[in-house]
Formats: sequence, C-alpha cells, structure tokens
Amino acid sequence: MFSRRIVFCAAVLLGLAFGPLAQARDSALHLPIKDVLEDPEFKSRLGTDIALYFGKQATPPVAQAFSEVTTNKKTNSFGKSDDKACRWVMLSALLQLIESARSHGGNAVTEIASDYKKVEFVSDTEYECHVGGVVAGVALKGRIVKLQ
Repeated sequence: MFSRRIVFCAAVLLGLAFGPLAQARDSALHLPIKDVLEDPEFKSRLGTDIALYFGKQATPPVAQAFSEVTTNKKTNSFGKSDDKACRWVMLSALLQLIESARSHGGNAVTEIASDYKKVEFVSDTEYECHVGGVVAGVALKGRIVKLQ
C-alpha cells in the first residue's frame, strides 16, 4: 500500500513538472529556402541532376510533364533549435521530391510550394515549417517535369 502511494505521488509530480512540455505547440515559420540549398552539408546530398524551382520561378521550356508529387515529412525537434529542425526536415522533404523525379524520369521539380495540412504557401524564396514541442514538419508539393 505504501509503495503504491509513492508511485502515485511520483507520477503526479512528474506530470506537474513535465506537463507544460506536453502542451501542443504548432508554430508556423517561414524560412529562407537558400539556407537549405546553400548549406555545405546538404549540397552534396541534394545533388545536381534534378533542378528545383520554387513558387513561380521561371524555368526552361518543359519537354514533358509527369505528375504532381507531394511529401509530408516530420523530424524530431526535441533539443534542437527551430531553425535547425526545420532545415533538416526541409532537406528530407526535398530529397523525397528529388527521388520521385528520378523514378519518373524527370530532371526537375517545378512549382514547389509548401502545403502543410493542405494549406498552400507559395513563395520563390521561403518555405513553411511547423514546429511543435518535439516534432517539426514540412509538407511540399511540386510538379515533376523533364525540361529541354
């Protein structure tokens, strides 16, 4: 009986101590795309065989259009700055778009836009990242094409 009270009291104290961390946070951040594309650690992982065009950026003529592709990536943000977590999850989302383009025979992904919870954010220079207490997420959509 005594040990049950100790366990119960410990559980209550832990809940009080860590309860605020469990509250839902969903901060929408608009961050520079160039910080991901120009990161020396990320450049080699992104490669150069698939071109990425954001928002309404002009592209060379399209020889063949394939399909729209979407991605919804998450990463652990616990113990990381919002900026660092967002850059990592954006890298992951871009890598998925690039892999989709390769598998379809495309050489570019155009019209890339943020599409978090189906709410579109279109920008040539920024992406949208949502950060919570322990998870950061980026959702993108774009069009796979073969450019001339």
